[in-house]
Amino acid sequence: MQDALLDVARFWLDRGVDGFRLDTINFYVHDKLLRSNPALPEDQRDTSIAPSVNPYNHQRHLYSKNQPENLDFLRRFRAVLDEFPAATAVGEIGDAQIGLEIMGEYTAGNDKIHMCYSFEFLSREAPTAARFADVLARIDAAAPDGWACLAFSNHDVIRHATRWGLTPAAQRALTTLMMCLRGTLCLYQGEELGLHEADVPFDALQDPYGIEFWPEFKGRDGCRTPIAWESSHQNGGFTQGQPWLPISHEHLMHSVAAQEADPGSLLHHYRRAISFRHAHKALAKGSHSDVRAEGDVLHFTRTHKGETLFVAINLSGEPAVIDAPAGNWLQVGQELGSTGPAPDGKLHLGPWQPALALRVPG
Repeated sequence: MQDALLDVARFWLDRGVDGFRLDTINFYVHDKLLRSNPALPEDQRDTSIAPSVNPYNHQRHLYSKNQPENLDFLRRFRAVLDEFPAATAVGEIGDAQIGLEIMGEYTAGNDKIHMCYSFEFLSREAPTAARFADVLARIDAAAPDGWACLAFSNHDVIRHATRWGLTPAAQRALTTLMMCLRGTLCLYQGEELGLHEADVPFDALQDPYGIEFWPEFKGRDGCRTPIAWESSHQNGGFTQGQPWLPISHEHLMHSVAAQEADPGSLLHHYRRAISFRHAHKALAKGSHSDVRAEGDVLHFTRTHKGETLFVAINLSGEPAVIDAPAGNWLQVGQELGSTGPAPDGKLHLGPWQPALALRVPG
């Protein structure tokens, strides 16, 4: 079986694909004796991976995943990838209890997977400064030699605009923050338009998961509806036929065409934020240090080959004040709403406002 899978991977690599996204990468090998998992106490259950109504969430997965033999297969898979320059892979870690530890184990060194993502920033937990500081510190501790892949939304979870109850200003701030984080970043289709979760009626559901557990869990179709390219057609320019899932009427107001025409739209903010990341190697490749939450403000520095950037972002709807970093700094990122030090030497941040600065030598 492993040989056949590796042959499939080599087939696609020969055809020129850049790499692979591997689903639930820690599930590939099961216990040789096929032993049953023990029950997981209710107070230890975490619904970030599966809803509470799913029996999957009621087990301690000692035998159904995270088996040591999985690492041997990943090494074989990586050896195939290494035959093709620049080919890469990202693995999904499906584990609500030890996801970060598995990420560290699977991405350490140069003989397994290039990068992995877990569900810490895909959960319902509010995106506070303290939350970000805690998760980033745990990634550093669990995967000091690894590389994280970070996302706020994907095909398995409620869109983060809805999940976190974000205002437009909050969406912009979190986009700016994401582009400043250490790791490889994944954007989910439609988040650049600020789309909220679509309300898909039961009779239109396609996700077997939602059909089985309705109404306690409505499935994942609400984040999977087609993008509205323009608003003059009931299917948003996506198709002249019948789409797999219905287009949300609310999404029509946030169509690509409407946002392309508005220089102040979230779509253009995403483009500016991505350009800012590309312009600074410290953001794309650098280390991070001094990651701290000071009240509602998250701040840290990113460094790579002589370039150091200071990043501070107010993750709340209230003004905040922190001390400016010591030394000589040049304010950057004004196109993202960045502010600089006031005459009192402090950073006075408006609601959801960033302060971005480049260290100046001397």
